[in-house]
Amino acid sequence: MDNQAALFYAFSAVLLLAAFCVITARSTVHAALFLVLAFFSASCVWMLLQAEFLAITLVLVYVGAVMVLFLFVVMMLDINADQFRQNFWQHLPLAGLIGAVIAIEMALVLMSGFRVSQAAPVDPRLAEYGNTRLLGIELYTHYLYPLQLAAVLLLVAMVAALALTLRKRKDVRAMDPGQQVRVKRADRVRIISMAAEVEQPAASGAGGQAGPASTTAAGAGAAASEPTPPAAPKGGA
Repeated sequence: MDNQAALFYAFSAVLLLAAFCVITARSTVHAALFLVLAFFSASCVWMLLQAEFLAITLVLVYVGAVMVLFLFVVMMLDINADQFRQNFWQHLPLAGLIGAVIAIEMALVLMSGFRVSQAAPVDPRLAEYGNTRLLGIELYTHYLYPLQLAAVLLLVAMVAALALTLRKRKDVRAMDPGQQVRVKRADRVRIISMAAEVEQPAASGAGGQAGPASTTAAGAGAAASEPTPPAAPKGGA
């Protein structure tokens, strides 16, 4: 076994281990980081298979952009992973059976593409174009409709991601500019008609009552200032 085969098996083992940790990690952030490791290992495998364009694209697009977006979404949504982890081991046998069926179907479809003995001869002139140009020719000629279908699916996924973030919160007050523009005067101001209330003037005798009251107060003050005579003894009476 040469060095290229050893590196292939090493990166493949890391890829399988990281993919297993993605679905078994208790933290969603740790799962996203394990997915970054899986993408990086897959790009190394593609580099060994001389698919340089796919390897660099996987690192730049998925590891550099998509996974950063995943981390922001995970932290913004604040997903409670405990609810998703309930009855995990109960559904594990059924999930394993479905995964095995999917793996067998993919192997039956893809094994025909790895039979080197049945591969068609390659034109030597195509080696001058390079992997990137040949991949573009294949995508935009023979696989144009599948490419457009994948683009539509990605657009639907982006719309679904935006719909998940637009949740209504009760503790936030927000204004709707559309309702502010459509508002009318009758919605804000209501004019009513009611009878006028006139306050009657105070009675004229109210001022005359102040004189006796002040005289009484003055007399009470004078009586309080005069000395009180001593009381007569009981024996003399």
